[in-house]
Amino acid sequence: MDWRTLISNKRLGQEQKHVERHDDRSEFKRDSDRLIYSAPFRRLQNKTQVFPLPGSVFVHNRLTHSLEVSSLGKSLGDDVASRLIKIHPELAGTLFEEIGTIVQTAGLAHDMGNPPFGHSGEKAIQTFFAEEEGLSLKGHLSEAFWNDITHFEGNANAFRLLTHRFIGRREGGYVMTYSTLASIVKYPFSSECAGKHGKFGFFHSEMPAYRKIADELGILKKEDSPDGKVRYARHPLAYLMEAADDICYEIMDIEDAHKLKLLSFEEVQSLLLGFFEEEQQDHIRSRIEEEGVDDVNEKVVYMRACTVGKLENECVKAFVDNEDAILNGTFTGSLIDHISERPRQAYRHCAEVSYKKIYQSKPVLDVELSGYKIMETLMKSLVDAAMNPEKFHSQQLIKRFSSQYDIQSPDLETRIMAVIDYISGMTDVYALDIYQKINGISLPIV
Repeated sequence: MDWRTLISNKRLGQEQKHVERHDDRSEFKRDSDRLIYSAPFRRLQNKTQVFPLPGSVFVHNRLTHSLEVSSLGKSLGDDVASRLIKIHPELAGTLFEEIGTIVQTAGLAHDMGNPPFGHSGEKAIQTFFAEEEGLSLKGHLSEAFWNDITHFEGNANAFRLLTHRFIGRREGGYVMTYSTLASIVKYPFSSECAGKHGKFGFFHSEMPAYRKIADELGILKKEDSPDGKVRYARHPLAYLMEAADDICYEIMDIEDAHKLKLLSFEEVQSLLLGFFEEEQQDHIRSRIEEEGVDDVNEKVVYMRACTVGKLENECVKAFVDNEDAILNGTFTGSLIDHISERPRQAYRHCAEVSYKKIYQSKPVLDVELSGYKIMETLMKSLVDAAMNPEKFHSQQLIKRFSSQYDIQSPDLETRIMAVIDYISGMTDVYALDIYQKINGISLPIV
């Protein structure tokens, strides 16, 4: 792959259209602004990241996580650009210099397709069709669509949200640049290739859009067969977006766990300082003392900042060192898998501790249990309405859909996807509200 074709400011849906600009923002900066001012992005503030939405202690939600991923992605992209331009001086003065802004925007967008209640929301959509009432629909749906909904994936849904141009009879979509869209796709293949891990990058309906982007940018095609399966190499910037996401969720979850008293200060200190050699650990402790930081939460914040900085530097080095393999499509794993031994082992240790003490903790499991039940109920009621629109109760439910969802389509698959679009776009609070109304638990108070 060639950087000069990989970085393009051409917009999906406006390829032949001349758009007059009235300011000096780059096209990639416009992508970022479009996302920040959009309703789906704002709704991330009321979507669970890992822990329950804040009470007296504020922890990360999908919005704060996305902002941090975006910030770190900008640093990663800028630093990679700076180093690679020294190696490839011919890239100076080209769009390549803006890769930091592209990764920054990908960080804002990467979680926009996630449903309410974190991973339990994804699981509820998947299992409704794979194991529960929705299983009876299998014979009425195409194999490609069935693969999409039984493997429903937030990453693929984000790509759908950003590229789906026509919803019902109304034109929609963000009209994003090709390079920004390619940078959010961590799994550049369709649901037919999802396998046991269940991850994929785009629904069957958006496959033509990804093919168009990949062909335009010169992204390497790894597999293609008559049965519709398609697999590409990743766009190189997707590795930087993934690294920003990996670093933020792992390290920030540890900080949140300390705030919620799931991990002691001693445990957190051991985890975060474990990324550094002993001499560097002593230096960090000395700096904390010199700065007069007494509050344990502020000590954690300082150590967290040092750790994120360390991992950022390591991932930049890993990317630059492996540039040829990344461009050849032969790079395997994530950038984290290719950093130095000590921080790599420390990251894996953090992941092990997080699984045992954070992701299996009572607050997290409670959200997953409640969220799963809410999502299961919404899926059951709204899919039934889509299947049987002639019923009185179905009509009452269908009236809740705004005109952007093609719930009135004569095509069953389109109606079912409208339900999934509607539910996945809900916030946790809105999903709970609709759940309570459907079950007659609450009434609107005027």
